[in-house]
Amino acid sequence: MKLNRFYTPELKKLNFLAALLLFFAGPLSAQTLQIAIAANLQPVIKALGKDFKNKTGISIEPIAGASGNLTSQIKNGAPFDVFLSADMTFPEMLFKEGFTTRKPVVYAQGSLIICSNQNIGFENWERLLLTDRIKKVAIANPVIAPYGKAAKEALKNRGILDDITDKIVRGESISQVNTYITTGVADVGFTTRALVADPANKTKLYWQLIDPKLYTAIKQGMVILKHGKGNVNAEKFYNYVLSPAAKVIFEKYGYKVD
Repeated sequence: MKLNRFYTPELKKLNFLAALLLFFAGPLSAQTLQIAIAANLQPVIKALGKDFKNKTGISIEPIAGASGNLTSQIKNGAPFDVFLSADMTFPEMLFKEGFTTRKPVVYAQGSLIICSNQNIGFENWERLLLTDRIKKVAIANPVIAPYGKAAKEALKNRGILDDITDKIVRGESISQVNTYITTGVADVGFTTRALVADPANKTKLYWQLIDPKLYTAIKQGMVILKHGKGNVNAEKFYNYVLSPAAKVIFEKYGYKVD
């Protein structure tokens, strides 16, 4: 009871303010969303995140990687709120196994390109890859990276996959392939059109679109994950990605949207 004489009105006020800070700390920290994104989205996510924050005041923290690797992390308990994959296969897998709050939706469609930091001409890229001039061809791991899978399909459908197997350098994700291309580690690489549309890329690149008939359409899927269930900010971001404002940004970076 002796301590009561030190419990002044000023101290009561300080305790009250401290309690308020503790009360609001949770909601404030929850403002930053954890967004798992396929590596091909690294250029565009900066623009999307900035526009989303301007509109809502909510920040996002993107975690990039190959879609297959991110899927494994999600299954192992990674605390992501929303997942933007490079295909529909991985989101559909997560939905079927109970890791999402709803079925996946397509938010954009990607385009595959062949690209180099050398002006070597891509008028007949199939024949070019067979020549001695090309020593290394970079593609993303087709098992975990949808753009790598698309590249493998295109090479197979052109009938040259077996002929250039020894030249292929695999990247863990499309991001690593982009590094191989821009630094010249690989003579050419198969990647996303977003690379050449990225204003942050200062390397002059030469590229050509791959005929979309040569590979399965790259329909990129999005889901809200169980970790984001009931999170109103996750819902806001999900709706934003499907909004006209986001579609304008996706188109700017070379993606197709409905």
